Amino acid sequence: MQRIPHIINGEKVTAGDRSQAVFNPATGAQIREVGLASDDQAAAAIAAAKAALPMWRASSLTKRADIFFNLRQLLKQRTPELSAIITEEHGKVLSDAAGEIARGLENVEFAAGLMHLLKGERDEQVASGVDVHSVKQPVGVVGCITPFNFPVMVPLWMIASAIACGNTVVLKPSERDPSASVFIAELFKEAGLPDGVLNVLHGDKVAVDALLHSPDVKAISFVGSTPIAKYIYETASANGKRVQALGGAKNHMMVLPDADINAAADAAVSAAYGSAGERCMAISVVVAVGDVGDRIVPAIKERIEKLVIGDGTDPASEMGPLITQEARDRVASYVAGAQADGATIVVDGRDQKFNQNGFFIGVSLVDNVKPNMKVYLDEIFGPVLAVVRVDTYEEGLALINDHQYGNGTAIFTRDGGVARQFEFEVEAGMVGVNVPIPVPVGSFSFGGWKNSLFGDSHIYGPESIHFYTRSKVVTTRWPDPATSKVDLGFPSNH
Repeated sequence: MQRIPHIINGEKVTAGDRSQAVFNPATGAQIREVGLASDDQAAAAIAAAKAALPMWRASSLTKRADIFFNLRQLLKQRTPELSAIITEEHGKVLSDAAGEIARGLENVEFAAGLMHLLKGERDEQVASGVDVHSVKQPVGVVGCITPFNFPVMVPLWMIASAIACGNTVVLKPSERDPSASVFIAELFKEAGLPDGVLNVLHGDKVAVDALLHSPDVKAISFVGSTPIAKYIYETASANGKRVQALGGAKNHMMVLPDADINAAADAAVSAAYGSAGERCMAISVVVAVGDVGDRIVPAIKERIEKLVIGDGTDPASEMGPLITQEARDRVASYVAGAQADGATIVVDGRDQKFNQNGFFIGVSLVDNVKPNMKVYLDEIFGPVLAVVRVDTYEEGLALINDHQYGNGTAIFTRDGGVARQFEFEVEAGMVGVNVPIPVPVGSFSFGGWKNSLFGDSHIYGPESIHFYTRSKVVTTRWPDPATSKVDLGFPSNH
């Protein structure tokens, strides 16, 4: 069985006593194994990043920018190959995999502008003969801990800005689909990145805790579930590190009676069931205001009946399997629980039969959901869409604002005044107006509110430059050439 290697100081490392199976979710078969790092291997990866830091930190900005321009071209050229790796280990359809790479490319393109992004500020003559300027300098070794659902995009959210700012990185990807991170590291090396600047460390809690506790790791970036995000934030910050830890989500889409029902139904289906619902920006709840529920629910049901679920390598497939059998069983349990709680199961994904032996489940649509039901309260991370009916906009807004998560939200309406009021009042970090998944472009930053974020920095974009650098302020006074007794070598008539 092929073992997926760690990348430590540019070398592939496969030795180790512990390993974990990597499956193809579409077939249910093990296709590889991945070594789980020991304490010694984690220490070696951190040491490699620390040793590479002085050289990389001193590298010219033009050299760094060249690497990112090279990387951009390589990612574009190798997208089909990388998409196939994502689909094989994650299960999402090839078009979703290619879309993930494209969104990751935005962050590479943003990082390529580091000459502008790393500029400091200057004030001249703040006092007589005194100038003040500031510079941005790297924080040091950065630990990046990423989830399974976007094995290319989320690592590029972190490592692109971190490396551009002059830091070195230890990337700890999900052990469920780790091959994409190795591929990214190899592309970085081909683009000209020196050994040791980007290290890939596979593993479980042993590897994570090594990053959280090492005094040589100065910053931690994390995306994952809220319980783990809270643990990451508390542990890393207690060890003196700066931390950005993005947690879970329960994204609501409010649909007003004046909305374009066809557009809203299309958006709900793509946003709820794309990538099998395994994304933190998936729409999980439709908040139907007034009588619009009687129109939107049948429209969603009609579209579900045409949705093609199958192997992600099949061009006809619009949705693939879940990542593991355990994930499939967990999703099914939420549908069963909703039924037991009195919700109306409009479409039951448990009933759909598949010829494949993979981790497939059909999509579910659950109507008449109440705010006290687990199907509403919990992040399911699967293809289940709940519909909550409310009488007024104000009731829907209160429902959204009362939820523990505040990652993303959306409103569908033709009324610009209501949309503007929603943008002003809703308590979420990312808002879409007639846009179901409002993931910001690479020149902005991504992040939620409430229990969707621990720390004060959102990820990628301008906030990432702030997070991955430290500001140094320099105050300067030089002798006045006209009064100084020091011979400055100027001509007498200067």
